Amino acid sequence: MRRSARTRNKSTEFSQAQLGQIPLVALRHAVVVGDVLNFRHAANVLGVTQSSVSARIKALEEALGIVLFERRHRGVRLTEAGRRFIAEVSAGIDHLDYAVRTAGAVSNGGEGRLAIGLHASIAFGFLADLRCRFRSAYPKVEQAIMEGRSSETIALVRDGQLDVAFVVGAVEAPDCHSRELWQEPLVIALPAEHPLASSPVITWADLAPETFLVRDGGSGPQVFDHVVHRVVERERSPQIHRFDVGRDTLMHMVAAGDGITLTSEATTHVRFPGVVFRSIADETKQARFSAVWSPHNRSPALRNMLDLAIQMSRSARSV
Repeated sequence: MRRSARTRNKSTEFSQAQLGQIPLVALRHAVVVGDVLNFRHAANVLGVTQSSVSARIKALEEALGIVLFERRHRGVRLTEAGRRFIAEVSAGIDHLDYAVRTAGAVSNGGEGRLAIGLHASIAFGFLADLRCRFRSAYPKVEQAIMEGRSSETIALVRDGQLDVAFVVGAVEAPDCHSRELWQEPLVIALPAEHPLASSPVITWADLAPETFLVRDGGSGPQVFDHVVHRVVERERSPQIHRFDVGRDTLMHMVAAGDGITLTSEATTHVRFPGVVFRSIADETKQARFSAVWSPHNRSPALRNMLDLAIQMSRSARSV
């Protein structure tokens, strides 16, 4: 008996040393045989010959030094050791299959996470449509949103903390890729009680004497430059007050009568009590929006979003 125990211990040590060399296909064969308890039925499930299944199981038992199945006339029966082994292997194979499926989904952009930097609201317009369509096509990709100044979001793209930034205007970032995606008409936001609010036509000559409110962040710098250009064209000195506030706070300041502000069409879809939006008859330019991303970013989810955005941009321009 003592000699037999030493033999079993040696066998166990051998199987542990050789376990990493056992082919995965042999383990899959063993799991199927353990499910159906018949070599012939297992062969049909696996799409191989019965002799192949039998040979695989025999080689596996020899490598482990353990009898997994008791052969019977009409099939097989799991030994106690075989029952424990099959249960553990089956769980391991399920985990492996899940890992393979998950890795495959991430590698083709079907799952994962996208960190997106924005200049302003995402409630309406091109960007809202893009996010909605992307979510519909790739529901398992998380969209993590961060709003901030264009310079900040582009810096985070460079550092790899953001996958893509959507910003206003042309982008001067030689170390990043960028592409203009959409444009929106410029509109003026006025207090509801402002004399121009009821005017049928508003021009820059009407607006030049006004006090403009501009944000430091978001699209503020681009708005500032554009207002200065338009007012100086009318031979007036621009009156511009800059504030380090968000868009909503700026609109509340407009409603309170602190001044007026220039914004893009998407903002008009948001209701701000006490604020009205009007088009500018002689405004010839539109707000231009671009995507910025790092050439070193190999995220498949990012590529899928950019492909969708470019497709949407082309469709909009062809209309």
